Amino acid sequence: MAHAQPLEGRVLHYRDSYGTEVDAIVQLTDGRWLACEVKLSPDAVDAAAASLLRFQDTVDLDKVGDPSALVVITGTGYGCRRPDGVAVVPIGALGP
Repeated sequence: MAHAQPLEGRVLHYRDSYGTEVDAIVQLTDGRWLACEVKLSPDAVDAAAASLLRFQDTVDLDKVGDPSALVVITGTGYGCRRPDGVAVVPIGALGP
C-alpha cells in the first residue's frame, strides 16, 4: 500500500491461531490504524465486513485505540459507508 509510505505508515498482515485474518493493517507513527480486506467481487463485501468486525472484537481497543476505519476494498462497484460502519471502497478510488 504505497499510500501509507508518505505518511511513514507500516502495512502489516494479521492472522491468529483462531483463523482470524486481515489482509492489511495500516499503522501510522501516531498510533492511528485501519484494517482492510481486499475482495475482487462486490458480492464478497458482506463476508469481508463481518470478518473485519470480528477482528475488531478481538483487539484490545483500550491498548491500541479504536480503528480509524474498517475498509473493504473491491475490484469494482461503488463506495459507501455501511450501516455497521465498514467503508466499501473500489480500488479505482484509491489512485489516479
